[in-house]
Amino acid sequence: MTQFLAPILTLTGLGLLFALVLTFASKKFALVQDPRIREVMEKLPGANCGSCGMAGCARFAEALAKGEAALDNCKVCSEEAASEIAGILGFELSLSEKKAVSLRCHGGKKAGDKFIYQGLKDCQAAAQLLGGQKLCSYACLGFANCQRACPFGAIRMSAEGLPVIDIELCTGCGKCVQACPRDLLVLIPRRGKVYVGCSSRDPAKVVARVCEVGCIVCKKCEQACPVEAIKVVENLAVIDYDKCTSCGECIKACPRKIIFGRK
Repeated sequence: MTQFLAPILTLTGLGLLFALVLTFASKKFALVQDPRIREVMEKLPGANCGSCGMAGCARFAEALAKGEAALDNCKVCSEEAASEIAGILGFELSLSEKKAVSLRCHGGKKAGDKFIYQGLKDCQAAAQLLGGQKLCSYACLGFANCQRACPFGAIRMSAEGLPVIDIELCTGCGKCVQACPRDLLVLIPRRGKVYVGCSSRDPAKVVARVCEVGCIVCKKCEQACPVEAIKVVENLAVIDYDKCTSCGECIKACPRKIIFGRK
């Protein structure tokens, strides 16, 4: 029995020694976290959506405390919470204008198909096959990549196969914008109550052949606008939101009914 005692005591002694060394090291080299990080975390929305460009709210809070990120990068944070965070970190609050997403295509079933697509129900995959199944090269492909990308449930697909955006739920995070292979979702200022539901730059005769509701460059919207806020540029109506008063005259004038108002 005594022949095993020495090894046991040796191992026990080494275990105690290593425990003491680890305890000392953990205290000596412990990272002291800025106490403001926890306070900032409590004010952030906790969505972990990644719209700030970081892995989650915890990493964003740490970057804010270190001065490595701007508070404006968080598209989900309310103005009230942003003000409180600015107070915690001791800097002056400066936020850019809030935005929300709008859809630049309302073709859906009114936009013709050039073939029957039977592949993976994914917009990126469909776009790789001859540019997608739609005759219009600008048309929404309708496979809901944007809906799946939205972390806030602000997008649903309609019976027409088009994204429907709930402006109250949209935070302007831009995830859906990134998910669309055709750049059909665009962020516009929330104060902008009017938007153009088409993105085609094709000539009018091409648009008329492939889609029942695409912009045909008639310029009636441009002529109707009392403040010259809408212009036809490269075969498409474009709104200048610094001028637009949301009067709705362009909506009334559009014969294709692709200029829309929102709440």
